Order: sequence, then C-alpha cells, then structure tokens
Amino acid sequence: MQNFRSLKVWEKSHQLTLDIYRATKDFPKSELYGMVSQLRRASSSIASNIAEGCGRGTDPDFKRMLQIANGSASETDYQIILCRDLGYIEKNMSDALEAQILEIKRMLGGLINKLK
Repeated sequence: MQNFRSLKVWEKSHQLTLDIYRATKDFPKSELYGMVSQLRRASSSIASNIAEGCGRGTDPDFKRMLQIANGSASETDYQIILCRDLGYIEKNMSDALEAQILEIKRMLGGLINKLK
C-alpha cells in the first residue's frame, strides 16, 4: 500500500485537524470534555482512518477505511454547525472549516470511486 503522507487528502485532513484545534482553544472551559473533545476526535479521525487504511495492505480494506473517514468528515461537519449555532465560533470561521470539509469529502469520494 502507499504512504499516507503522499496523499493530498490526508494532508488536507491533517490541516483541518490543526485548524480545529486552533478554533477550539478558546471554547468555554465547560466544553473541554464535551464539544471540544468531540470535535477534535472527529476531525483527527479523518486523517487517522486514511493513514490506517494505507497500512492495511489491500484495496478493499483501504476503501473501507476511506468510507469511515468520510463518515468522520460528516460528523465533523455537523459539530461545526452546532458550534456555530451555540455561538462558540464565528460564521466566517465555520464557513472556512465547512469549505475544507467539503473539499476533503469530495476527495475521499473520488478516491473511493477509484477503488471500486
């Protein structure tokens, strides 16, 4: 299988996670074990599942892990909407993060289709 670091979708997923860590650093302390934890875990799961899929050794396994990464991207997308609606992040920040997620989901979809 290939090195996950060579995949653009992994690179973009990693950058999204870094951006989410920065965006959540000033959330209310009461959300440290709630929203902050959930959002950080969901976003890091995208890149983690891509990396794990690359290490699995077969295309069907890789495809399955990409599908799981896509699910994590959808979860992250919802968490961003919720954070915006709760007033934890500004609309311009949520728009930027949602644009990143949309691009990642499109890339994942293309890669999944390529493996069919």
